[in-house]
Amino acid sequence: MTSAAPEPPRQRCHWAQSNALMRQYHDTEWGRPTRDSRLLWEMLLLESFQSGLSWNTVLQKRENFRRAFCGFDPHAVARLTPEDEARLVMDAGIIRSRGKIAATITNARAWVAMQEQGEDFAQLVWSMAPAPQTIPATSPPPSQTPHSRILAAALKARGFTFVGPVTVYAWMQAIGMVNDHEPGCFLHAG
Repeated sequence: MTSAAPEPPRQRCHWAQSNALMRQYHDTEWGRPTRDSRLLWEMLLLESFQSGLSWNTVLQKRENFRRAFCGFDPHAVARLTPEDEARLVMDAGIIRSRGKIAATITNARAWVAMQEQGEDFAQLVWSMAPAPQTIPATSPPPSQTPHSRILAAALKARGFTFVGPVTVYAWMQAIGMVNDHEPGCFLHAG
């Protein structure tokens, strides 16, 4: 009986090679099409906190964010009070940015308002998806696109904050709206 040869290591995007947490996120979440409204809101929350920081930092604090923001339930987050906001600013388990915390609460309220008005968050988001494309081997992914500017404007028009076109493009990558896996990555669609 012969044993099978071990599988060769998978080639991943360069940003996903630093540690096991980044590899797991890359392999199981990043770039996978996500159409669940609540999960889309969670991913937008995390992208907003990542802005200007390392994605690894956000992933390491993800469970703390889950605890602090009511299991990522937008209905519960929308009910947070100014006292809750002040408490969250003091929570060392999360990124203690008053602006990002306030934006999270505002965005939860905007998400709930959309739902109460009969507008589905996922349907809005995916209605603005660009045609499928793959980044050429010679080009790095852009930091923003016309589609991310349009989607950011649509979110802002509905009361969302801290959703500029760069943050929105990173979110579009994370939720699988665009496939920006690097050439050579086992998840790159070429």
